[in-house]
Amino acid sequence: MDLYLVGYLMCVWLSSSRVLGGYPIWWSLALGQQYSSLGSQPILCGSIPGLVPKQLRFCRNYIEIMPSVAEGVKLGIQECQHQFRGRRWNCTTIKDNLAIFGPVLDKATRESAFVHAIASAGVAFAVTRSCAEGTSTMCGCDSHHKGPPGEGWKWGGCSEDAEFGVLVSREFADARENRPDARSAMNRHNNEAGRTTILDHMHLRCKCHGLSGSCEVKTCWWAQPDFRMLGDYLKDKYDSASEMVVEKHRESRGWVETLRVKYAFFKHPTERDLVYYEGSPNFCEPNQETGSFGTRDRVCNVSSHGIEGCDLLCCGRGHNTRTEKRKEKCHCIFHWCCYVSCQECVRVYDVHTCK
Repeated sequence: MDLYLVGYLMCVWLSSSRVLGGYPIWWSLALGQQYSSLGSQPILCGSIPGLVPKQLRFCRNYIEIMPSVAEGVKLGIQECQHQFRGRRWNCTTIKDNLAIFGPVLDKATRESAFVHAIASAGVAFAVTRSCAEGTSTMCGCDSHHKGPPGEGWKWGGCSEDAEFGVLVSREFADARENRPDARSAMNRHNNEAGRTTILDHMHLRCKCHGLSGSCEVKTCWWAQPDFRMLGDYLKDKYDSASEMVVEKHRESRGWVETLRVKYAFFKHPTERDLVYYEGSPNFCEPNQETGSFGTRDRVCNVSSHGIEGCDLLCCGRGHNTRTEKRKEKCHCIFHWCCYVSCQECVRVYDVHTCK
């Protein structure tokens, strides 16, 4: 595999040498089959273009957890594509392009806010899980936040050290967000909102012990939530994201940009809310400047009145309908003991696509 490609896979945060609109596209990694051999590839931090000195030091000092950083970004992108699968913008990635989302993330839109948050959460999540699984010698189980046991259970297993995962995500992902401008402020805020989601949803996970699962003894440990739940939560934050305006202030170090809520009568965003300050394109038609692919030929739900329905997803252009024959397993029978036999049936489906 090309060494630069390995570098982008390992050190995805802010690792692009490409700059669009004055801001580095820090999602610059290549997707695809490369992930299947990610763990077996050498990492040469100095060969990765675009790293700032702090990131380079981090990569060298914590080189054994860098595969988890890359895995976390992959996890975040996959969750983004799940959450937006029925939207006009469906988190489409571009093959053979350093900026995998194209120019979509150039603007300070709510889409950019979500991608920053879910990828930051993904890195923290993957690093935390890797530590609990024992794949790294520099981290392990959390022994600081157990507290006294509860009634009917005792501490056991390996509590996941989410604070370490959050620290890794914060130190590496935010290393380049040190400009005194509004975009850096927005990125830092949304990165932290994604990471805070994990800490807010840590919970006890328990396992029963005893004869025939009688649960005479129950051991429990701190565990991260399911990542799909984090994606659902951040998607709700996307829908309710706070629109901000940019303010400039004169300070001793020069002009500094900060963000202020646009509508004073709205609730001020907390550290757990997503923020943005530029409007999104409607994503109805292809547009190279905005990165919109349009919605032509997208599959739509003819019976839905929501955004995934043919009326809204197709932007009023109408839709085409075709029939598809699909082979499926049917008439399955369980045989004692122990296998299942099925027949193969051909079923006809109507498929609706946007004009």
